Amino acid sequence: MPSRERLSAAEARRVAVAAQGFGGPPATGPVGGRALRRVLQRIGLVQIDSVNVLVRAHYLPLFSRLGAYDTVVLDRAAYYAPRRLFEYWGHEASLLPVELYPLLRWRMERASADAWGGMQRISRERPELLERLVEDVRERGPISASELAADEAPRRTGPWWDWSDIKRALEFLFWSGRLTSARRRRFERLYDLPERVLPRAVLALPTPSAEDAQRELLRIAARALGVAAERDLRDYFRLPTTEARARTAELVEAGELLPVSVEGWRTPGYLHPAANVPRRVDACALVGPFDSLVWNRDRTERIFDFRYRIEIYVPKPKRVHGYYVLPFLLGERLVARVDLKADREAGVLRVQAAHGEPAAPPETAGALREQLHALASWLGLGGVEVVRSGDLARALS
Repeated sequence: MPSRERLSAAEARRVAVAAQGFGGPPATGPVGGRALRRVLQRIGLVQIDSVNVLVRAHYLPLFSRLGAYDTVVLDRAAYYAPRRLFEYWGHEASLLPVELYPLLRWRMERASADAWGGMQRISRERPELLERLVEDVRERGPISASELAADEAPRRTGPWWDWSDIKRALEFLFWSGRLTSARRRRFERLYDLPERVLPRAVLALPTPSAEDAQRELLRIAARALGVAAERDLRDYFRLPTTEARARTAELVEAGELLPVSVEGWRTPGYLHPAANVPRRVDACALVGPFDSLVWNRDRTERIFDFRYRIEIYVPKPKRVHGYYVLPFLLGERLVARVDLKADREAGVLRVQAAHGEPAAPPETAGALREQLHALASWLGLGGVEVVRSGDLARALS
Protein backbone atom coordinates (compact mmCIF):
# COMPACT_ATOMS: atom_id res chain seq x y z
CA MET A 1 0.00 0.00 0.00
CA PRO A 2 1.51 3.37 -1.00
CA SER A 3 2.30 5.66 1.89
CA ARG A 4 3.31 8.88 0.20
CA GLU A 5 2.10 12.45 0.04
CA ARG A 6 3.65 13.48 -3.27
CA LEU A 7 4.13 11.98 -6.73
CA SER A 8 6.41 13.26 -9.45
CA ALA A 9 4.88 13.77 -12.88
CA ALA A 10 6.69 10.66 -14.14
CA GLU A 11 5.45 8.56 -11.23
CA ALA A 12 1.88 9.71 -11.84
CA ARG A 13 2.18 8.73 -15.52
CA ARG A 14 3.46 5.29 -14.64
CA VAL A 15 0.73 4.79 -12.05
CA ALA A 16 -1.94 5.80 -14.58
CA VAL A 17 -0.61 3.60 -17.39
CA ALA A 18 -0.16 0.56 -15.16
CA ALA A 19 -3.60 0.98 -13.57
CA GLN A 20 -5.15 0.87 -17.05
CA GLY A 21 -3.57 -2.49 -17.77
CA PHE A 22 -0.75 -1.47 -20.11
CA GLY A 23 2.80 -2.74 -19.93
CA GLY A 24 2.02 -6.18 -18.57
CA PRO A 25 3.46 -9.42 -19.96
CA PRO A 26 2.19 -10.26 -23.47
CA ALA A 27 -0.60 -12.78 -23.79
CA THR A 28 0.52 -16.34 -24.49
CA GLY A 29 -1.81 -18.44 -26.58
CA PRO A 30 -5.31 -17.51 -27.72
CA VAL A 31 -7.00 -14.70 -25.80
CA GLY A 32 -10.18 -16.01 -24.20
CA GLY A 33 -12.85 -15.05 -21.73
CA ARG A 34 -10.49 -15.06 -18.76
CA ALA A 35 -8.25 -12.41 -20.34
CA LEU A 36 -11.33 -10.36 -21.22
CA ARG A 37 -12.54 -10.48 -17.63
CA ARG A 38 -9.07 -9.50 -16.40
CA VAL A 39 -9.09 -6.36 -18.57
CA LEU A 40 -12.66 -5.45 -17.58
CA GLN A 41 -11.80 -5.95 -13.93
CA ARG A 42 -9.06 -3.35 -14.37
CA ILE A 43 -10.84 -0.73 -16.45
CA GLY A 44 -14.46 -1.32 -15.42
CA LEU A 45 -16.14 -0.72 -18.79
CA VAL A 46 -15.54 -0.14 -22.50
CA GLN A 47 -17.17 2.64 -24.49
CA ILE A 48 -19.30 2.00 -27.57
CA ASP A 49 -19.30 4.29 -30.59
CA SER A 50 -20.85 4.05 -34.04
CA VAL A 51 -17.85 5.25 -36.09
CA ASN A 52 -16.43 2.33 -38.05
CA VAL A 53 -13.70 3.85 -40.21
CA LEU A 54 -11.17 1.53 -38.53
CA VAL A 55 -13.03 -0.91 -36.26
CA ARG A 56 -15.85 -0.49 -33.73
CA ALA A 57 -14.55 1.38 -30.69
CA HIS A 58 -15.33 -1.31 -28.10
CA TYR A 59 -13.05 -3.83 -29.79
CA LEU A 60 -9.91 -1.66 -29.59
CA PRO A 61 -9.23 -1.56 -25.80
CA LEU A 62 -8.64 -5.31 -25.67
CA PHE A 63 -6.36 -5.23 -28.70
CA SER A 64 -4.39 -2.35 -27.16
CA ARG A 65 -3.82 -4.31 -23.96
CA LEU A 66 -3.70 -7.93 -25.14
CA GLY A 67 -2.77 -7.87 -28.81
CA ALA A 68 -4.58 -9.83 -31.50
CA TYR A 69 -7.69 -11.64 -30.32
CA ASP A 70 -10.88 -13.02 -31.80
CA THR A 71 -13.59 -10.37 -31.39
CA VAL A 72 -16.09 -13.20 -30.99
CA VAL A 73 -14.78 -13.41 -27.40
CA LEU A 74 -16.17 -9.95 -26.68
CA ASP A 75 -19.34 -10.50 -28.71
CA ARG A 76 -20.09 -13.69 -26.82
CA ALA A 77 -19.65 -11.99 -23.44
CA ALA A 78 -21.78 -9.01 -24.46
CA TYR A 79 -24.61 -10.55 -26.44
CA TYR A 80 -24.96 -14.27 -25.76
CA ALA A 81 -25.75 -16.41 -22.73
CA PRO A 82 -24.33 -16.71 -20.20
CA ARG A 83 -24.28 -12.92 -20.37
CA ARG A 84 -21.09 -11.43 -18.86
CA LEU A 85 -21.55 -7.84 -20.02
CA PHE A 86 -24.52 -5.55 -20.46
CA GLU A 87 -25.04 -2.33 -22.37
CA TYR A 88 -25.94 0.87 -20.56
CA TRP A 89 -24.92 4.48 -19.94
CA GLY A 90 -21.69 4.06 -17.99
CA HIS A 91 -19.24 6.69 -19.23
CA GLU A 92 -21.14 7.20 -22.45
CA ALA A 93 -22.86 4.21 -24.09
CA SER A 94 -20.79 1.38 -22.66
CA LEU A 95 -20.42 -2.34 -22.12
CA LEU A 96 -20.09 -3.14 -18.41
CA PRO A 97 -19.75 -6.33 -16.35
CA VAL A 98 -23.21 -7.57 -15.36
CA GLU A 99 -22.19 -7.40 -11.69
CA LEU A 100 -22.36 -3.59 -11.96
CA TYR A 101 -26.04 -3.61 -12.98
CA PRO A 102 -27.39 -2.95 -9.44
CA LEU A 103 -24.92 -0.04 -9.06
CA LEU A 104 -26.66 1.81 -11.88
CA ARG A 105 -30.26 1.35 -10.82
CA TRP A 106 -30.22 4.79 -9.16
CA ARG A 107 -29.48 6.24 -12.62
CA MET A 108 -32.35 4.26 -14.12
CA GLU A 109 -34.69 5.53 -11.39
CA ARG A 110 -33.74 9.13 -12.24
CA ALA A 111 -34.48 8.82 -15.96
CA SER A 112 -37.44 11.20 -15.80
CA ALA A 113 -35.15 13.94 -14.46
CA ASP A 114 -31.79 13.07 -16.01
CA ALA A 115 -32.52 11.73 -19.51
CA TRP A 116 -32.00 14.08 -22.42
CA GLY A 117 -34.71 16.58 -23.25
CA GLY A 118 -36.42 14.71 -26.10
CA MET A 119 -36.70 11.55 -24.01
CA GLN A 120 -38.11 13.44 -21.04
CA ARG A 121 -40.69 15.12 -23.27
CA ILE A 122 -41.89 11.81 -24.67
CA SER A 123 -42.11 10.27 -21.20
CA ARG A 124 -44.27 13.18 -20.02
CA GLU A 125 -46.43 13.69 -23.09
CA ARG A 126 -46.83 10.16 -24.46
CA PRO A 127 -46.90 7.66 -21.57
CA GLU A 128 -49.24 5.49 -23.65
CA LEU A 129 -46.49 5.19 -26.27
CA LEU A 130 -44.06 3.90 -23.66
CA GLU A 131 -46.50 1.21 -22.51
CA ARG A 132 -47.37 0.25 -26.08
CA LEU A 133 -43.70 -0.21 -26.94
CA VAL A 134 -42.97 -2.28 -23.84
CA GLU A 135 -45.82 -4.61 -24.82
CA ASP A 136 -44.63 -4.77 -28.44
CA VAL A 137 -41.13 -5.68 -27.27
CA ARG A 138 -42.56 -8.23 -24.85
CA GLU A 139 -44.41 -9.90 -27.72
CA ARG A 140 -41.80 -9.59 -30.45
CA GLY A 141 -38.40 -8.80 -28.98
CA PRO A 142 -35.52 -8.65 -29.60
CA ILE A 143 -36.52 -5.94 -32.06
CA SER A 144 -35.10 -2.69 -33.43
CA ALA A 145 -36.57 0.79 -33.44
CA SER A 146 -36.76 0.81 -37.24
CA GLU A 147 -38.72 -2.45 -37.28
CA LEU A 148 -41.19 -1.16 -34.71
CA ALA A 149 -41.66 2.10 -36.61
CA ALA A 150 -42.18 0.33 -39.95
CA ASP A 151 -44.72 -2.08 -38.51
CA GLU A 152 -46.67 0.65 -36.76
CA ALA A 153 -46.97 2.91 -39.82
CA PRO A 154 -49.90 1.06 -41.49
CA ARG A 155 -51.87 1.22 -38.22
CA ARG A 156 -51.93 5.01 -38.02
CA THR A 157 -55.43 6.47 -37.76
CA GLY A 158 -55.05 10.22 -37.53
CA PRO A 159 -52.49 12.14 -35.43
CA TRP A 160 -49.78 9.76 -34.25
CA TRP A 161 -46.07 9.71 -33.50
CA ASP A 162 -43.24 9.58 -36.01
CA TRP A 163 -40.11 7.44 -36.09
CA SER A 164 -38.16 9.91 -33.96
CA ASP A 165 -40.79 9.68 -31.23
CA ILE A 166 -40.51 5.90 -31.22
CA LYS A 167 -36.73 6.12 -31.04
CA ARG A 168 -36.85 8.63 -28.18
CA ALA A 169 -39.39 6.51 -26.32
CA LEU A 170 -37.26 3.39 -26.70
CA GLU A 171 -34.19 5.28 -25.55
CA PHE A 172 -36.07 6.52 -22.50
CA LEU A 173 -37.16 2.94 -21.71
CA PHE A 174 -33.53 1.85 -22.13
CA TRP A 175 -32.31 4.66 -19.83
CA SER A 176 -34.92 3.78 -17.21
CA GLY A 177 -34.00 0.08 -17.31
CA ARG A 178 -37.40 -1.16 -18.49
CA LEU A 179 -35.76 -2.33 -21.72
CA THR A 180 -32.20 -3.38 -22.41
CA SER A 181 -30.05 -4.26 -25.41
CA ALA A 182 -30.23 -7.90 -26.41
CA ARG A 183 -27.61 -7.45 -29.11
CA ARG A 184 -26.80 -5.25 -32.09
CA ARG A 185 -27.42 -5.91 -35.77
CA ARG A 186 -25.27 -3.79 -38.10
CA PHE A 187 -24.79 -1.72 -34.95
CA GLU A 188 -28.52 -1.04 -34.54
CA ARG A 189 -29.63 -1.89 -31.02
CA LEU A 190 -32.20 -4.68 -30.62
CA TYR A 191 -34.35 -4.06 -27.56
CA ASP A 192 -35.68 -6.70 -25.21
CA LEU A 193 -36.86 -7.11 -21.63
CA PRO A 194 -34.11 -7.28 -18.99
CA GLU A 195 -35.49 -10.53 -17.58
CA ARG A 196 -34.96 -12.21 -20.96
CA VAL A 197 -31.42 -10.89 -21.37
CA LEU A 198 -29.64 -10.53 -18.03
CA PRO A 199 -28.79 -13.39 -15.66
CA ARG A 200 -31.52 -14.09 -13.13
CA ALA A 201 -28.98 -13.97 -10.30
CA VAL A 202 -27.96 -10.42 -11.28
CA LEU A 203 -31.54 -9.18 -11.47
CA ALA A 204 -32.18 -10.66 -8.03
CA LEU A 205 -29.33 -8.74 -6.40
CA PRO A 206 -30.51 -6.11 -3.90
CA THR A 207 -30.54 -2.48 -4.97
CA PRO A 208 -28.00 -0.42 -3.01
CA SER A 209 -28.74 3.15 -2.01
CA ALA A 210 -27.59 5.81 -4.46
CA GLU A 211 -24.89 6.78 -1.98
CA ASP A 212 -23.55 3.24 -1.63
CA ALA A 213 -23.67 2.69 -5.39
CA GLN A 214 -21.83 5.93 -6.12
CA ARG A 215 -19.13 5.11 -3.59
CA GLU A 216 -18.58 1.74 -5.24
CA LEU A 217 -18.45 3.29 -8.72
CA LEU A 218 -15.85 5.76 -7.43
CA ARG A 219 -13.82 2.86 -6.00
CA ILE A 220 -13.86 1.20 -9.42
CA ALA A 221 -12.86 4.47 -11.09
CA ALA A 222 -10.05 5.05 -8.58
CA ARG A 223 -8.67 1.56 -9.16
CA ALA A 224 -8.85 2.00 -12.94
CA LEU A 225 -7.18 5.41 -12.89
CA GLY A 226 -4.58 4.76 -10.20
CA VAL A 227 -4.14 8.42 -9.40
CA ALA A 228 -6.78 10.99 -10.23
CA ALA A 229 -8.23 14.40 -9.60
CA GLU A 230 -11.75 14.49 -8.18
CA ARG A 231 -13.18 15.46 -11.55
CA ASP A 232 -11.40 12.48 -13.16
CA LEU A 233 -13.05 10.15 -10.68
CA ARG A 234 -16.57 11.46 -11.21
CA ASP A 235 -16.16 11.63 -15.00
CA TYR A 236 -15.34 7.93 -15.25
CA PHE A 237 -18.98 6.93 -14.68
CA ARG A 238 -20.38 10.44 -15.31
CA LEU A 239 -21.53 10.93 -11.72
CA PRO A 240 -23.36 14.09 -10.60
CA THR A 241 -20.88 16.71 -9.45
CA THR A 242 -22.25 17.53 -5.99
CA GLU A 243 -22.88 13.90 -5.07
CA ALA A 244 -19.53 12.72 -6.39
CA ARG A 245 -17.67 15.33 -4.36
CA ALA A 246 -19.48 14.21 -1.21
CA ARG A 247 -18.79 10.53 -1.90
CA THR A 248 -15.13 11.27 -2.65
CA ALA A 249 -14.76 13.07 0.68
CA GLU A 250 -16.32 10.06 2.43
CA LEU A 251 -13.85 7.67 0.78
CA VAL A 252 -10.95 9.91 1.80
CA GLU A 253 -12.20 9.97 5.38
CA ALA A 254 -12.48 6.17 5.35
CA GLY A 255 -8.90 5.81 4.07
CA GLU A 256 -10.05 4.36 0.74
CA LEU A 257 -8.55 7.25 -1.22
CA LEU A 258 -5.18 8.75 -0.32
CA PRO A 259 -4.70 12.49 -0.93
CA VAL A 260 -1.50 13.23 -2.84
CA SER A 261 0.15 16.23 -4.40
CA VAL A 262 1.18 15.58 -8.01
CA GLU A 263 3.95 17.57 -9.67
CA GLY A 264 2.46 20.01 -12.18
CA TRP A 265 -1.17 19.50 -11.13
CA ARG A 266 -3.13 22.54 -10.03
CA THR A 267 -5.73 20.31 -8.39
CA PRO A 268 -5.43 17.80 -5.51
CA GLY A 269 -4.80 14.20 -6.45
CA TYR A 270 -6.14 10.98 -4.98
CA LEU A 271 -4.20 7.73 -5.03
CA HIS A 272 -5.89 4.34 -4.85
CA PRO A 273 -4.48 2.46 -1.83
CA ALA A 274 -3.60 -0.58 -3.95
CA ALA A 275 -2.08 1.43 -6.80
CA ASN A 276 1.27 0.21 -8.07
CA VAL A 277 3.98 2.85 -8.51
CA PRO A 278 6.30 1.03 -10.92
CA ARG A 279 9.83 2.13 -11.63
CA ARG A 280 9.19 1.75 -15.35
CA VAL A 281 6.40 0.70 -17.70
CA ASP A 282 7.23 -1.12 -20.92
CA ALA A 283 4.02 -0.34 -22.80
CA CYS A 284 3.74 -0.27 -26.58
CA ALA A 285 0.23 0.20 -27.93
CA LEU A 286 -2.03 2.06 -30.30
CA VAL A 287 -4.79 3.56 -28.16
CA GLY A 288 -8.29 4.06 -29.53
CA PRO A 289 -9.95 7.51 -29.39
CA PHE A 290 -12.59 6.15 -27.00
CA ASP A 291 -10.19 4.26 -24.73
CA SER A 292 -10.50 4.98 -21.02
CA LEU A 293 -6.80 5.93 -20.93
CA VAL A 294 -7.53 9.07 -22.97
CA TRP A 295 -11.28 9.72 -22.99
CA ASN A 296 -10.96 12.55 -20.44
CA ARG A 297 -9.07 15.11 -22.53
CA ASP A 298 -8.19 17.38 -19.59
CA ARG A 299 -6.68 14.42 -17.72
CA THR A 300 -4.79 13.28 -20.84
CA GLU A 301 -3.15 16.68 -21.11
CA ARG A 302 -2.43 16.82 -17.37
CA ILE A 303 -0.94 13.30 -17.20
CA PHE A 304 0.83 13.05 -20.56
CA ASP A 305 1.27 16.68 -21.67
CA PHE A 306 -0.59 15.51 -24.77
CA ARG A 307 -3.33 17.73 -26.18
CA TYR A 308 -5.85 15.42 -27.83
CA ARG A 309 -9.12 16.21 -29.56
CA ILE A 310 -11.36 14.05 -31.74
CA GLU A 311 -11.71 15.85 -35.07
CA ILE A 312 -14.42 13.66 -36.60
CA TYR A 313 -16.89 16.54 -36.63
CA VAL A 314 -14.33 19.19 -37.60
CA PRO A 315 -14.49 20.26 -41.28
CA LYS A 316 -11.63 18.61 -43.15
CA PRO A 317 -9.73 21.85 -43.95
CA LYS A 318 -9.66 22.70 -40.24
CA ARG A 319 -8.41 19.35 -38.96
CA VAL A 320 -4.96 19.39 -37.41
CA HIS A 321 -4.13 15.69 -37.12
CA GLY A 322 -6.88 13.86 -39.02
CA TYR A 323 -10.30 12.23 -38.89
CA TYR A 324 -9.79 9.12 -36.71
CA VAL A 325 -6.58 9.59 -34.78
CA LEU A 326 -5.05 7.05 -32.41
CA PRO A 327 -2.38 8.09 -29.90
CA PHE A 328 0.68 5.84 -29.71
CA LEU A 329 1.81 4.80 -26.22
CA LEU A 330 5.48 3.91 -25.85
CA GLY A 331 6.81 3.27 -22.36
CA GLU A 332 4.93 5.66 -20.10
CA ARG A 333 4.41 8.41 -22.71
CA LEU A 334 2.13 9.19 -25.62
CA VAL A 335 4.79 9.86 -28.26
CA ALA A 336 2.89 10.03 -31.57
CA ARG A 337 -0.52 9.97 -33.20
CA VAL A 338 -1.75 8.41 -36.45
CA ASP A 339 -4.88 8.98 -38.51
CA LEU A 340 -5.99 5.49 -39.55
CA LYS A 341 -8.51 4.00 -41.95
CA ALA A 342 -9.19 0.35 -42.70
CA ASP A 343 -9.59 0.28 -46.48
CA ARG A 344 -11.31 -3.08 -46.67
CA GLU A 345 -11.90 -2.90 -50.40
CA ALA A 346 -8.19 -2.45 -51.11
CA GLY A 347 -7.17 -4.72 -48.23
CA VAL A 348 -4.81 -2.24 -46.58
CA LEU A 349 -4.54 -0.19 -43.41
CA ARG A 350 -4.09 3.40 -44.52
CA VAL A 351 -2.01 5.72 -42.35
CA GLN A 352 -3.47 8.98 -43.60
CA ALA A 353 -1.25 11.12 -41.36
CA ALA A 354 1.44 10.48 -38.76
CA HIS A 355 2.70 13.03 -36.26
CA GLY A 356 5.37 12.65 -33.60
CA GLU A 357 5.46 14.49 -30.30
CA PRO A 358 8.37 16.90 -29.65
CA ALA A 359 10.04 14.56 -27.14
CA ALA A 360 9.42 11.33 -29.07
CA PRO A 361 12.44 9.01 -28.76
CA PRO A 362 14.36 7.82 -31.86
CA GLU A 363 12.80 4.35 -31.70
CA THR A 364 9.26 5.73 -32.10
CA ALA A 365 8.89 5.10 -35.84
CA GLY A 366 10.17 1.53 -35.66
CA ALA A 367 7.97 0.60 -32.70
CA LEU A 368 4.95 2.28 -34.29
CA ARG A 369 5.54 0.48 -37.58
CA GLU A 370 5.43 -2.87 -35.79
CA GLN A 371 2.17 -1.97 -34.06
CA LEU A 372 0.59 -0.83 -37.33
CA HIS A 373 1.43 -4.12 -39.01
CA ALA A 374 0.07 -6.02 -36.00
CA LEU A 375 -3.16 -4.00 -36.20
CA ALA A 376 -3.47 -4.60 -39.94
CA SER A 377 -2.99 -8.33 -39.44
CA TRP A 378 -5.62 -8.42 -36.66
CA LEU A 379 -8.09 -6.62 -38.94
CA GLY A 380 -7.44 -9.10 -41.74
CA LEU A 381 -5.77 -6.52 -43.96
CA GLY A 382 -2.88 -7.38 -46.23
CA GLY A 383 -0.55 -4.52 -45.40
CA VAL A 384 0.03 -0.93 -44.35
CA GLU A 385 0.09 2.04 -46.71
CA VAL A 386 1.52 5.33 -45.42
CA VAL A 387 0.42 8.63 -46.92
CA ARG A 388 3.13 11.30 -46.77
CA SER A 389 1.34 13.60 -44.34
CA GLY A 390 2.76 14.62 -40.98
CA ASP A 391 6.29 14.87 -39.67
CA LEU A 392 6.53 11.16 -38.85
CA ALA A 393 5.23 9.83 -42.16
CA ARG A 394 8.58 9.65 -43.95
CA ALA A 395 10.20 7.66 -41.15
CA LEU A 396 7.22 5.28 -41.09
CA SER A 397 7.22 4.65 -44.80
